[in-house]
Amino acid sequence: MRSCEAAIKENNSKLIRHFRPLDVYKLAFDSAMHIYELTKKFPTVERFSLVDQIRRSSRSVCSNVAEAWRKRRYKAYFKNKLSDAMSESSETQTWLDFALACKYIDDDVFSHLDSSYETIISKLNAMERKADTFCFNEKS
Repeated sequence: MRSCEAAIKENNSKLIRHFRPLDVYKLAFDSAMHIYELTKKFPTVERFSLVDQIRRSSRSVCSNVAEAWRKRRYKAYFKNKLSDAMSESSETQTWLDFALACKYIDDDVFSHLDSSYETIISKLNAMERKADTFCFNEKS
């Protein structure tokens, strides 16, 4: 079986050795930071509910991608962490629904972030389907 380093190439054939260069990680991180900035303006009454929840779920997407990347030696664990990241992305979309309904964000902001999370889910799903490309087994 090919090693992960031989199988994974992106961005002009540069070898990816870390999770940070992954497009899905960068998009998730940027989206989480956008949410962080937006939620600074949410009402104080939402501080311990909507704000905490949407920040936590959006950040969790990034942390699950990072965990998946470090555990790609174990295909089942890799896929499980990608699934967790997809779940957190969907949870973030739900909190965005609430933010829109409460008029804390406008339609344009909602559409932009919802589209970003749809792209994130799509990329994560593709990684999960192609887990063999990302994962490797070390022979003892």
